[in-house]
Amino acid sequence: MVSAEVVAKLPAVLKPVSGKQGGNAAVALLLKAGRGDFDLLLVKRVENPSDTWSGQMALPGGKRELKDASLKDTVVRETLEEIGLALGSGRFLGVLGAVRSEPKPDFKILPFVVLLDDEPRLKLNKAELETFVWVPYEAVVKSRGTVQFSFGKVPAYIFSEGIVWGITYSILSEFIEAVENTQT
Repeated sequence: MVSAEVVAKLPAVLKPVSGKQGGNAAVALLLKAGRGDFDLLLVKRVENPSDTWSGQMALPGGKRELKDASLKDTVVRETLEEIGLALGSGRFLGVLGAVRSEPKPDFKILPFVVLLDDEPRLKLNKAELETFVWVPYEAVVKSRGTVQFSFGKVPAYIFSEGIVWGITYSILSEFIEAVENTQT
């Protein structure tokens, strides 16, 4: 279980948010208080043949634009565009390591961990996202398994709402490791 005490220790094990972090895309790993635990937000991308991650479970975020002064600006803008959530009401706890995309090796994604103070009201951009789900942290940990695709077997988090694999799997795995490091 992820208690408020564990979340309070996360900034010590995460990298600090700074303007010098490398990457050209950013995602938000959003946390909110649940029933004695913390929930993480997952979104499902719409089916789109021109989208490398079409139909996949993911975290809200996207590519840095010229108008973004930093990757933090990118994640704030993208979160507002995709799920209608202004991150001003959240507390940036830190960042995880940047992740490279296999299908797009020049794509380097920086995950920001953000704690939301209140129950958010989300409004999905239906052109990009099909649905969202809040998943309790412990459910994420317990859902680890593997899934068989046409290209082979891959590690995944398996939920009734969908399968998390690839980049999002890597990000969630690093987050779980960070949480475990607060308890040692």
